[in-house]
Amino acid sequence: MDLNLAGRRALVTGASKGIGKACADALAAEGCEVLVAARHPAAGPNAKAIDLSQRGAPEALADWAGEIDILINNAGAIPGGDLLKIDEDTWRRAWDLKLFGYINLSRQVYASMKRRRRGVILNIIGSAGEKMDAAYIAGSTANAGLMAFTRALGGASHADGIRVLGINPGPVSTDRLTSLYKQRAETLLGDAARYQELFANMSFGRPAMPEEIAASALLLVSDRSAYT
Repeated sequence: MDLNLAGRRALVTGASKGIGKACADALAAEGCEVLVAARHPAAGPNAKAIDLSQRGAPEALADWAGEIDILINNAGAIPGGDLLKIDEDTWRRAWDLKLFGYINLSRQVYASMKRRRRGVILNIIGSAGEKMDAAYIAGSTANAGLMAFTRALGGASHADGIRVLGINPGPVSTDRLTSLYKQRAETLLGDAARYQELFANMSFGRPAMPEEIAASALLLVSDRSAYT
């Protein structure tokens, strides 16, 4: 199926590994000009090293990227832990990157897309915003906020010719998932090394692969999904 993405200009954040890298690779394979941003991206003219949790960083990234057709917000790493384990500084650092990083970069990119009356913003959020988890309380709360942000903005953005969408992946096979499940295994089983035992109740008995999430992202940002 031709997704008609060739020649589009896309920006993917958190693109050095995991879902972000899979999305960037998939867009490039479809003929997009792909710009990537991460704290430690592979070197290249289309890559920018940046920490989106810092004040002014989203604005600097938007200026560097220029006019884009597709934005995939993916940068974020909220640690696991319950209310008593996660202190205020940890909440704020995590939210500055994911929650406010998504919102602030979207604000900059949306203004440019609105002038041209076209564009797609796709937020990779996470299923914890739908299925709340007290052991991942900072992430559950941030994801629920981003779901509301996506629905609120996307419910009106069509008037500006822009689509704003979200994907809530379940567990995905990434370094971060391994880290989170090791924490849970330590809490629930008393042994972090037994983390894979916690995969048993997942759909199909395993986490998803990043490429499977990227395939959904490709369809959503393409003209094949123009009414979504």
